[in-house]
Amino acid sequence: MEKDFVCKINESSSIPDIFEMVKEAVWKSLRRSRAGLTLGLVDMGNHEHGFVGGYYVTGSNMIVMNESPLKRIQETEPKLLNAYVFHVLLHEYLHSLGIYEERDVKDLTYEISREIFGERNVVTAISKDINKFFPNLIYPDGAPNIDAPVRFVPDFDRSCTRYIG
Repeated sequence: MEKDFVCKINESSSIPDIFEMVKEAVWKSLRRSRAGLTLGLVDMGNHEHGFVGGYYVTGSNMIVMNESPLKRIQETEPKLLNAYVFHVLLHEYLHSLGIYEERDVKDLTYEISREIFGERNVVTAISKDINKFFPNLIYPDGAPNIDAPVRFVPDFDRSCTRYIG
């Protein structure tokens, strides 16, 4: 367990801050990285059995996160927001590194979380079983909203090299 990560996750105040932690955790664990990613937030809603937390647009530089769970966590369990964001971004970042098999990404997300935060940390617990952890995450009668506009998060991938052309 890295105490520095535990302190950082508790003190993070933005999604870009948390994403920098994700990249650092993956580098420490797998020695792999990529730069130039963007993050789009979309209110995709949910359906009666669950929700999509996020997805990586294969072959692109874009991760998309569903705003509906973010809003619901803020309303019901705000102390868990950073852990949830870390979990989703870690999962999608692993996809962006070319790991597409969902079972492999789920297992790696858990292993990296456990290595970085320890077995008893909330981030690790979420990566082990998110459904058990957030039983009331979905909105009753919620419905997927597939036509919602994408809002891009400014300054998301801070360590990305800027080129002047």
